[in-house]
Amino acid sequence: MHPALNIAIKAARRAGQIINRASNDLDSLKVASKQPNDFVTEVDRTAEAAIIETLQEAYPHYAILAEETGHTAARSGQEAEYQWIIDPLDGTTNFIHGMPQYAISIALAKGNVIEQAVVYDPNRNELFTATKGAGAFLNERRIRVSRRLKLGEALIGTGFPYRELGHLDTYLAIFRELVEKTAGQRRPGAASLDLAYVACGRYDGFWEFGLSPWDMAAGALLISEAGGLVSDLRGDANYLDTGNIVAGTPKVFAPMLKLIQDRLPESLLNRG
Repeated sequence: MHPALNIAIKAARRAGQIINRASNDLDSLKVASKQPNDFVTEVDRTAEAAIIETLQEAYPHYAILAEETGHTAARSGQEAEYQWIIDPLDGTTNFIHGMPQYAISIALAKGNVIEQAVVYDPNRNELFTATKGAGAFLNERRIRVSRRLKLGEALIGTGFPYRELGHLDTYLAIFRELVEKTAGQRRPGAASLDLAYVACGRYDGFWEFGLSPWDMAAGALLISEAGGLVSDLRGDANYLDTGNIVAGTPKVFAPMLKLIQDRLPESLLNRG
């Protein structure tokens, strides 16, 4: 196992302990709203601080991009070649309502290339990991995307837009058509886990608009290392920049992307 992946796993498990303890006393949780439908708790911040502390102890010369603290330079003061991309609690809304569907997501990027990935579900103790070029794993068992061949037989994950509602009508039109042309769609509310589920074959595809890099970075590497395909709405690899992502098995990905593209307004398609 790559040393950086080992440290990321250690950080994720430490955050998972914090989150699990807090889940036993949700009534006393302090919740703030960053913007409409986008919440943060003291648990998000505490878990993120624990992750950053663990990572920086081992790699002080790596930069950080984290949901709650934003972008920070390398602690060493050197210009960073590598950057950790962190979501300490993906699925905060689920967490504060006691719905056990949330995860910790940690990725390591060299430039624009994601090289290491961890998605950890502390409820189920499921640890998804990947190293670029070395495959994807669930609790040390090698995982692959499903062998589903047809969109009509596929189970698709998605997420309702909640930050930018300007494209809600477009989203609902696509959602409706995919309901008609797939075996079903699911919206549990934690994108990093949804992407991990594509990687291990629980879903056959996933799509969502308006995500942040920390929602996608780790999950995208899991999928590509598990034999799947990932792109933005144009079919390019700029999903971390655009916030729009489509992913799936090789056979499901192409027809799903085309269906989505055919219903996109020019403004959204041009943004990828």
